[in-house]
Amino acid sequence: MKKTYTAMLVLACLTAACSSTGVVPMDGDTYTVSKRSAQVGFGPADGPKADIYREANDFCGKQGKKVQTVSLQMTDSGFAQPASASLQFRCM
Repeated sequence: MKKTYTAMLVLACLTAACSSTGVVPMDGDTYTVSKRSAQVGFGPADGPKADIYREANDFCGKQGKKVQTVSLQMTDSGFAQPASASLQFRCM
């Protein structure tokens, strides 16, 4: 029982740490999506970047459009800081 509870707690923490905002509408035809990785230590934000571009492409693809990047911000992981990426985009 204790092992099951511990495993569920670890999984919940990892899921929360790897969370994405999903696509959020901004002004007019601009959208944003952000994601933080569970990776802690020193490393690039390539994983979250790829994930948010996948989400943006899926979102725009459903409208028969393509992603146009407005801005991209990435933060590499460091001491007690997970990697993260944030994308503002339009569907063109």
